[in-house]
Amino acid sequence: MSAPASSPPALFEYLLRLGDDSLVLGQRLTEWCGHAPALEIDLSLSNLGLDLIGQAILFLNLAGEVEGRGRDGDRLAYHRDVLAFRNCLLVEQPNGDFAQTMARQFLFSTCQLALLRGLANSTEQRLAEIAAKAVKEVQYHAELSAEWVVRLGDGTAESRERMIAGFDWFWRFVDEMFDSDPLEQELVEMGVAVDRAQLRSDFEAKLAAVLREATLPPPAYPRAIRGGRRGHHSEHLGHLLATMQFLPRTYPDAVW
Repeated sequence: MSAPASSPPALFEYLLRLGDDSLVLGQRLTEWCGHAPALEIDLSLSNLGLDLIGQAILFLNLAGEVEGRGRDGDRLAYHRDVLAFRNCLLVEQPNGDFAQTMARQFLFSTCQLALLRGLANSTEQRLAEIAAKAVKEVQYHAELSAEWVVRLGDGTAESRERMIAGFDWFWRFVDEMFDSDPLEQELVEMGVAVDRAQLRSDFEAKLAAVLREATLPPPAYPRAIRGGRRGHHSEHLGHLLATMQFLPRTYPDAVW
């Protein structure tokens, strides 16, 4: 197994960001299990959640190897405090109703798809392999959520109102997904990471096309809210982790 060519601390932090995004959103989607408006949707959302948790396992296991302190993906997922999580704020927000969930999924998956396509060419071979595998899954996530945005936006008066309200909740968190700090810029220059700012134009084009088909108004982005990448989270993440981490923290020697 070849050692990482990039700076281990920077790569570790970057892998946490990737893994935590997928882990937290995957956990959010599991909350729909048994509560979705139809069985088919229940299964779809469960499958999306499983895909994301599968990605998180790969990213966090690799992060643990890069860190070299004996922590694997389970340890990183279940035994870190909320301040140590590096996910963006968008993924930790409450599900709300089905339209709000689809708005979040569409925004995140559209951005994540572009990011993973770039990471499939990373100079870090194992990161590139994880990204290439995940692209196929996330492409489905993006397509499914886009279809629901159109169906709800161009559906009944109530579904349209709910879709607009769902997007209204999430616009403030979009900018953070495209932020790139010095740590990531270091990895971009080494060919390891992708410059997130360069993904914005394609994201905006896809967003505009889907909103147009859904007959929904274009967004008026409010003042951006940031902080997740630095461990500054909303109150929602603490509640989510209390549920997710209950069993392994209660029985720390449990194995899966």
